[in-house]
Amino acid sequence: MQHKLKSALFLIAICAISAGASAHIGHVEIVGHSHTHTFLSGFIHPLTGLDHLAAMVAVGLWSALAARRAWPDLLWAPLGFAAMLLAGAFLGLQGVALQAVEPMIASSLLVIGLLVLTRWRVPGIAAAALVGVFAVFHGLAHGYELAGDANALPVVAGMLTATLLLHTAGVALGWALRHAIVWIPRLAGASVAIFGLALLGRLA
Repeated sequence: MQHKLKSALFLIAICAISAGASAHIGHVEIVGHSHTHTFLSGFIHPLTGLDHLAAMVAVGLWSALAARRAWPDLLWAPLGFAAMLLAGAFLGLQGVALQAVEPMIASSLLVIGLLVLTRWRVPGIAAAALVGVFAVFHGLAHGYELAGDANALPVVAGMLTATLLLHTAGVALGWALRHAIVWIPRLAGASVAIFGLALLGRLA
């Protein structure tokens, strides 16, 4: 139980730090001269953008907290987010740019944070579609930065790998806490939602 508490408090600390950041602040620049380097750059990229990190962990957290059973409920939202993130990234690589990218990323934090807070249960395909809509914009933000880069594909592969690992971390934490210390995941969800609301306020 003590180990679970420490892990949960670590997530909350991340969310609290995020509340003082703005979208895309703190990202490591995606550069590289080899496939290994660009994969690692892509892997690090979501970990250094607190908006993306909070959203990806929160998706896994919500998936675990709202699941009625482990299989397949735990997979719908994380796989839906990852798949649509990839789709958005490829759109960005083609030079697609939308004015609403930053507001939608901020909105994703608000909505997903509220989903964690309320543990709202929806059918699996609906959960995948709900987070997938937002994931497209997270992917667009990444992909557009890479448009025209000859090493873009390894970078995208790195970002996708990091995304899946962040989802897994959120799922593991949510599953561990779903029947214990109920206030901790609720506080984490509220923190992510407040972060999203603060970003929306800055973008207004």
